[in-house]
Amino acid sequence: MDQGGRDFLNTPGPTHIPDRVLNAMRRQAMDLVDPRFVAMVDSSFDDLKGVFETDGSIYIYTSNGHGGWEAALANLFDPGDVVLIPETGVFSNAWADHAKMLGLMPRLVPGGWRHAIDPKAVEQALRDDGKQEIKAVLAVHTDTATGITSDLPAIRGAIDAAGHPALLVADVIASLAAAPFEMDAWGIDVAIGASQKALMGPPGLAILAVNDKARQHARRVKTHKRYWDWDFRDSDEIYRRFCGTPPEHNIFALREALDIIAEQGLEHIFRRHARLAGAVHRAVEVWAEGGALSINALEPKDRSVSVTTIRVPPDMHSETIRVHAREKLGVSLAGGLGELEGKAFRIGHLGDLNEPMILGCLGGVETALIELGVPHGSGGLRAATEFLAEARRAEVEEASAEASQSRWGSAAS
Repeated sequence: MDQGGRDFLNTPGPTHIPDRVLNAMRRQAMDLVDPRFVAMVDSSFDDLKGVFETDGSIYIYTSNGHGGWEAALANLFDPGDVVLIPETGVFSNAWADHAKMLGLMPRLVPGGWRHAIDPKAVEQALRDDGKQEIKAVLAVHTDTATGITSDLPAIRGAIDAAGHPALLVADVIASLAAAPFEMDAWGIDVAIGASQKALMGPPGLAILAVNDKARQHARRVKTHKRYWDWDFRDSDEIYRRFCGTPPEHNIFALREALDIIAEQGLEHIFRRHARLAGAVHRAVEVWAEGGALSINALEPKDRSVSVTTIRVPPDMHSETIRVHAREKLGVSLAGGLGELEGKAFRIGHLGDLNEPMILGCLGGVETALIELGVPHGSGGLRAATEFLAEARRAEVEEASAEASQSRWGSAAS
């Protein structure tokens, strides 16, 4: 039923697309070798290096994130190669299945779905690999099924502590441009992103960043490929860079989204994501006082700034809340996945969102809880509002102090 007004999209992908990005796609296609389009592509590739914080190579594929997984797997490994995958939720396990279907031999490091990856377990698995058969560790930075973000620098430290030559390949699809990520400084060899999350674009682009170590490793792989092949795509010729016709309208969208990111600044964007996530976490903590709901991520430090996974009581199916919120209140949430199917719903809070938008979502969820009679602590929305007000006040005071210090510094010099 049409409720009037605008619907709220609070899934962890696809995410809300800014009007500027939508408008950038509302144009005719261009000659793919038009110098203006070529310049747009070149600048997008260059600016993505800044988002990934890398001097490595960028590759853009017309695909979703799973295509990004396959691009990395196809370039880096031959059938029979062993890869180590720390379990952190649905997407770590799905990545393992994807590797297995390509003929690889995934080894899973068991992990709970309520905690981040244990670097010590990764280190031990690598120490146990006496023959050094493991070619790479494949780690999901933020698993959107569990709402958990793992410590990538600690995983790099585990590989180094074990003295193992394995590459570190990171899925940053749900964290890129939402949480701090420093590919080169953190020792990540390959990072996989996608357009439909904090990059604020429509689904359709997988984006890989690859360092020189991984490129050299890939050149030793014997398996034939063409569409995914990094060597083939290393060209100034547009048709080769995309292995065919480029996805022009996705590029139009990406270029505009990168402009928005540049205007806002990544540090500002990271603070905003942390602020909005904190508000959601605070609301759920209050709702949980009713004894029915709980945040899936048990450790506050593991909680993602991109998505919050909320468990429901055993006698309730989570779709009851999700469908009611969408159909009666115009608030689209995500459902539980894998082990959490029917047991949890998820609030996405990444990408082009601000305080009123997240408060609208939380207000819709709280209304659904009341209308459905779900036991919950009262005042979750108010707690979120107070959290945001205090966080914004603290940021203004910090900025004022920094500006004052800068003025005094300039005067002293």
